[in-house]
Amino acid sequence: MLHALSRFGRRRTLRGGAAVAVVLGLLLWWVLPIGEDEPSGSLTFSTGVRSGVYQRYGQRLERALAKDMPKVSIELQNSEGSQQNVERVATGKADFTIATADAVATYLQSGKPGAGRLRGCVRLYDDYVQLVVPRDSDVRRTADLRGKRVGVGQKGSGVLLVADRLMKAAGLDPAADIAPVHAGIDTMPKRLADGRLDAFFWSGGLPTAAVQDLSEKFAIRLVPLEDPVISKLQAAGGSTRYYRSAVMPADAYHDAQQGQAVQTVAVSNLLITTDRTEALTTEAFTRTVIDSRDKIGREVHSAQLVDLRTAIYTDPLPLHEGAKRYYRSAKP
Repeated sequence: MLHALSRFGRRRTLRGGAAVAVVLGLLLWWVLPIGEDEPSGSLTFSTGVRSGVYQRYGQRLERALAKDMPKVSIELQNSEGSQQNVERVATGKADFTIATADAVATYLQSGKPGAGRLRGCVRLYDDYVQLVVPRDSDVRRTADLRGKRVGVGQKGSGVLLVADRLMKAAGLDPAADIAPVHAGIDTMPKRLADGRLDAFFWSGGLPTAAVQDLSEKFAIRLVPLEDPVISKLQAAGGSTRYYRSAVMPADAYHDAQQGQAVQTVAVSNLLITTDRTEALTTEAFTRTVIDSRDKIGREVHSAQLVDLRTAIYTDPLPLHEGAKRYYRSAKP
């Protein structure tokens, strides 16, 4: 009898120990970063031209990513702008980038390599088209650029895409009616101040530091984009539907605008990747973009405009599965 009771006690002890082990195992699974809880590896982020908003935003985002994704090695790549950025990501030369919606749509419509693999993560902030001239210039509207030396952005930029379309809408042939200069925002302001350019186009967040710096050292003016040109631009169809009429606030560039709001067009920027990128990595990347908005926005004003309520609208791209996971978890 005593022997039977002893065996019964041992069985109860064993069962109790097993139950405790199961509970502890479940607690450890819940608390510790086991499995797919933290992304690792390396990724490349294609930014933009030196001193442009893409580059400045990318540099500050890298710091936030390094803190939030410590097991991921991040490499930043400068680029000529949106068109080159889209091509890099689509073809696997970069993992993430920022690009304007019109540049993304143009790439999709062209059917270029990797177009079908592109995915959206975040709708970021809007770029505003800025046509900059010396204050004493006789250029008062887009058509007045005829015969002028005009900075139109680098060949892989989104600036070039919209500048060419605007000039065509104004009745100009961008290849014949102006002297196009393919340069970026890192050199166009100095060229204008030195008299080597008569005007330049820029498409970027407000304010763009390079334009702001120029306005404080050299007398410039922002040329309004008039209604007939904007209407023709939007009526062209295809990717031009991503341009919307907009107004640059009077205080965007205090010295240049002298209290006057400026009519223009705007286009949204998207954070994009491809379906090659793991969902875990994309979810973490998307989370950092949203969470770092205020901190980055103190240095790059455009970042303040990232809004969780509109971030999911990445048209013309479907959301990446990892971005979907984040937005589901972020619901109030």
